[in-house]
Amino acid sequence: MPQQYKIDKVAEIESRIEQNNGVFVVNYNGLTVKQAETLRHTLRETGAEMKVYKNNLVRIALKNQGQPEIDDILVGPVAYVFYENEPVEAAKALKEFATKSKGVLEIKGGISEGKAVSAEEVNAIAELPTKDQLLGQIAGLISGFARDIAVCVNGVSSGLARSIQQVSEQKAA
Repeated sequence: MPQQYKIDKVAEIESRIEQNNGVFVVNYNGLTVKQAETLRHTLRETGAEMKVYKNNLVRIALKNQGQPEIDDILVGPVAYVFYENEPVEAAKALKEFATKSKGVLEIKGGISEGKAVSAEEVNAIAELPTKDQLLGQIAGLISGFARDIAVCVNGVSSGLARSIQQVSEQKAA
């Protein structure tokens, strides 16, 4: 019979899995307390949260929630980064921190939108623009098209006015 605190921890992990869109798994071995605090603060700003759980309890919670198996990366001292909205900002924060910490933090993979992702895929996600950046790019494209249409419409009317003026000048002469 499992102990009650383990049952409670599995329930807590399951609720985190339900409430969030995904989780990234990172190896934090060698991270200092100061670095861990900095990383947690950076992740919190992006809407993500880093937690440390026992790997066996996470395996059970993932299985109970019908998530894909990621047993191959749940080895050793790993932390779990749960993100609420989109994976891009959390992945960017992890990748930047891993670069700054000179390899102390290692991204191992995770689960994004119900699918297992490798470390390479997490790094590829980090290269994508964020939702806000994409919306800005779309707005820029729309305003560019609108401006071009206005210039074309204005050009037609001014050209027509010039032509009428020239015809009237020729008839007057």
